[in-house]
Amino acid sequence: MAALSGCGGGGSSTPVNFSNTNTPTTETPSANLPTFDASVISKNDPGSNLGDQWRQGPFMEIYVRGYQDSNGDGVGDLRGVIQRLDYLQELGVQGIWLMPISKSEDKDHGYAVKDYRDIETQYGNLTDFDELLKQAHARGIGVILDYVMNHSANTHPAFINASDTSTNAYRNWYVWKDSAPAGWNIFGNNPWYNTKNGAYFAAFYSGMPDFNLRNPAAVEFHQNNLRFWLNRGVDGFRFDAVGNLIENDAGNWESQPESIALMGKVQENIAQYSKRFMVCEAPGNPLAFAASNSCGNAFAFKHNYDIVNAAKGQTSAIQAVADYFNTAPLTIATMISNHDEFAGARLWDQVGGNLTQYQLAAASYLLQPGTPFIYYGEEIGMASAGSLSGDAKLRTPMSWSSNTVNAGFTNATPFRALSANVSTQNVTSQGQDPHSLLQFYKSLIQLRKHRPSLSQGNYSNATVTGKVLSYQRQSGNEISWVIINYGSENTTLSIKNLVANTKLASIYPSNQLQLTADSGGIAALNVPAFSIWVLTNN
Repeated sequence: MAALSGCGGGGSSTPVNFSNTNTPTTETPSANLPTFDASVISKNDPGSNLGDQWRQGPFMEIYVRGYQDSNGDGVGDLRGVIQRLDYLQELGVQGIWLMPISKSEDKDHGYAVKDYRDIETQYGNLTDFDELLKQAHARGIGVILDYVMNHSANTHPAFINASDTSTNAYRNWYVWKDSAPAGWNIFGNNPWYNTKNGAYFAAFYSGMPDFNLRNPAAVEFHQNNLRFWLNRGVDGFRFDAVGNLIENDAGNWESQPESIALMGKVQENIAQYSKRFMVCEAPGNPLAFAASNSCGNAFAFKHNYDIVNAAKGQTSAIQAVADYFNTAPLTIATMISNHDEFAGARLWDQVGGNLTQYQLAAASYLLQPGTPFIYYGEEIGMASAGSLSGDAKLRTPMSWSSNTVNAGFTNATPFRALSANVSTQNVTSQGQDPHSLLQFYKSLIQLRKHRPSLSQGNYSNATVTGKVLSYQRQSGNEISWVIINYGSENTTLSIKNLVANTKLASIYPSNQLQLTADSGGIAALNVPAFSIWVLTNN
């Protein structure tokens, strides 16, 4: 689930009073209301054996249901992820983001949480999860969990209690009014839903009511949940829909100052643990949440669209890609697409299977600053499922083999249709081809990991010449010059501000080019059409 950029608005500007102002006196509490674990969890940091640089990525976003089935029920699970850790390590991944694995009402996308302290049964149990942590850490891979703070399922025991009577102890854990107010429009809908004893607020849909995060008790419940997982050794979290945490009124509900400040408090909690990482989903205003006093990191929404358009040769998009890190923090989380359709189709579909454009897009975000997140299957060019629609078509079983029945994902019937191009774009086929897309990703990831200038260096001298983007990255004495030609014509590029007679050599493609600057500190480079170059003087 995600907060969509540019949706909603309109209506009254009067701040909403979320307290119950007219408590009915005739409500009879139900018998045998459900209970749940809301116990206080104290910090007990098990420490971290991960390297200092693991948080620089790249990360792999994994939809556990669709990654690998280990027990033959057609559904991916945690043991299946364990089976594929060697593949991820070989690829060069340093962190994995697991989409929701907590018990949920839908058992699919997982964002309607029923139990924040347990594992979805089809995925395994806490013992399986502990083993995944152990095995990932042994390979130098961190594990972050998707955490849903904005809302729960309407079947969560806290909401069942809250909706029972207006005097229930959990009533103020959620957002209620005596009746649904008019004038609200979030994502095309009125987010207020009437019940027999008041109206509750649910920004995404009626089955996922919003927590009242002005209530310290509700906030502390989530902080305790985070400590529950951190104490087990979890390496951090991806936070869902942080732009929707607190709404002030019908015209002011996206990325409110209170939401930004709240995530700062969450960051303080996580920062008490060693080498942990957090990233937030805030499409409406990612830079506000990427600030040090909030999440400290957020996904670079909009930059992903510019990257794809740049790969297609759109001049304005190339300039936008060049300029992005003039204002964005160098640690912001970058991507091309993810599990939500609003973030774009799978890259294969966005570029119509054009492998040249695909590689240009991948190089754009793997070589620029930021912490890159790869959506599972992106590294092999997985397409969506042609027979499906909506988000489901983006969340298909991983294409491990060319088998058009099960894709090597399971030995049973997969829970969902396969990728449309499973017969050609799969791990088995590409692992044997030195010129495959998978090998392209491996080479760029390894280059990035082994050059501090590319994984953590600064960003300067970004220039667009025609359809050629060039920039410089530096860490200490190590300098990398990155040149990407998005156009269909060869271009001569002047690399300036060098020391006279400086010698430059290409490290990507390796050992294919050597240049020498003239006495004025300028080196002339012929940049072939649709090419990617990384040069160094070291």
